[in-house]
Amino acid sequence: MKSLPIGEVLKEYGYINEEQLQIALDAQKKDRSKRLGEHLIDLGFVSEQQMLEALSDKLAEPLVSLDNIDFDINAVKKIPEAMAQKYNVIGYAFNDNVLTVATSDPLNYYGLEDVRLVSGCRISVSLATKADIQIAIERYYSDVDTLNLVDDIDESTLPEVEEDLNLFDANEDDTPVVKLLNSLLIRGYNTSASDIHIEPFEEKLHVRMRIDGMLVDYLDLNKNIQAALIVRIKILSNMDIAEKRLPQDGHFMGVIDGVELNIRVSVIPTIFGEKIVMRYLDSNSTIDRLSTFGMTEENFNKMNHMMSMPHGIIYVTGPTGSGKTTTLYMILEKLAQGQINISTIEDPVERKLNRINQMQVNTMSGLTFDRGLRALMRQDPDVIMVGEIRDSETAKIAIRASITGHLVLSTLHTNDTVSSITRLKDMGVDLYLISASLVGVIAQRLVKKVCPYCNGENNSCEYCYGSGYLGRTVVYEILQIDDEIRQCISDINKHKEIKDMAIKSGKMITFDDSYRNIASMTLAENI
Repeated sequence: MKSLPIGEVLKEYGYINEEQLQIALDAQKKDRSKRLGEHLIDLGFVSEQQMLEALSDKLAEPLVSLDNIDFDINAVKKIPEAMAQKYNVIGYAFNDNVLTVATSDPLNYYGLEDVRLVSGCRISVSLATKADIQIAIERYYSDVDTLNLVDDIDESTLPEVEEDLNLFDANEDDTPVVKLLNSLLIRGYNTSASDIHIEPFEEKLHVRMRIDGMLVDYLDLNKNIQAALIVRIKILSNMDIAEKRLPQDGHFMGVIDGVELNIRVSVIPTIFGEKIVMRYLDSNSTIDRLSTFGMTEENFNKMNHMMSMPHGIIYVTGPTGSGKTTTLYMILEKLAQGQINISTIEDPVERKLNRINQMQVNTMSGLTFDRGLRALMRQDPDVIMVGEIRDSETAKIAIRASITGHLVLSTLHTNDTVSSITRLKDMGVDLYLISASLVGVIAQRLVKKVCPYCNGENNSCEYCYGSGYLGRTVVYEILQIDDEIRQCISDINKHKEIKDMAIKSGKMITFDDSYRNIASMTLAENI
């Protein structure tokens, strides 16, 4: 079998001719770092898929799609990561001392022999594309690293957290708990998770990650890790480690793959200990600067008109994690191109913006939204952004600021555009102030996209983790305020008429309109 020449195999199956083979052989003489098959692919004479199909038939070894395989992590661990990278091979099943591996080069007998010797197992070979194997290596070896760390942590390695806190010094990165936390953060970042949940239960510590809006199980940790891990996170977040009965909030900075991240941390007490949620806030990433913010042209024109107003207030509404702050940042960056003074008060500052004065809420020192907003009013601002309207006092100050010659941007937690009016009324804001100040409302949602790799039909897909969805896109509902709508806002008896009136007058684009636009664009892409 060792004498099986790939060139002759491909000729036999009609994928290449003799002339092409000779060209590839000449290329190999000049560059011995690549095998003949790689040269044939690079020259465009054959595709990797064609080569693997021919080898699969000739060698009687299966050609597999790794996204359809449920990986056994113990099989992955049989091959060191460095060897997996060197030979582009990964184990995915282990039974009766037989290790089933996927490789893109089944003719590399020396590599497979190394795998056999190191693993101490008999080897069963399957074929897979190089790209699929690389994706699997990146995904599953990060899991292996985390599990190895968990295995290394036992009672003897854990500190007496009440007595020895020096172990959690930021400079001591070699301690097991520090490595474990770093591993969790890297894993979450690499899978594009928005949040990491560390949940205590009676016999275990459960870790889940929110990916594309869905919570995905990751791993279970021993209870003996709980105290040390929580203390580590609390110290990084500048929390009181002695306080275990009350909720706490904090944040810390970190760098992953050269990207500076602000990790927001929330801790609450439960019956089995403290639960922690860590949210990723990208401090320096490039904001999506699509010419229309990812909106339809009609939506963008309406929003652009609102942004051009010299004063008034614009609300961006939606549930938690729907991208409200990102939309506000895109608006601010567009406005910052002009000769104006822009100031913000946020909790926390999620991204650093050029030419914009950003202020961080600090409740410990007494810097609240309402107090910070009052201070900003004395800073000669043209545009003010309030991170969130949380209470009546902040709502009233923001509205008064908008009436007195400032453009104010802020967020509310409401289901749609019209309900923001009801929300402000419930906060105690007079209807005449709402009608006089309101310029427009932008409501948004993040909706999941069907996984393009499995079309939502594969429960074992490694790209979408079996959810059937991969990535999200934003949909908008935009309400533009005119004089007629202002009159309806002032009259509480006409609030039910606002939506119908806005739609008829062309001042509102609904979520249903946005969904239809997305569906039509998706259909056009697939034609």
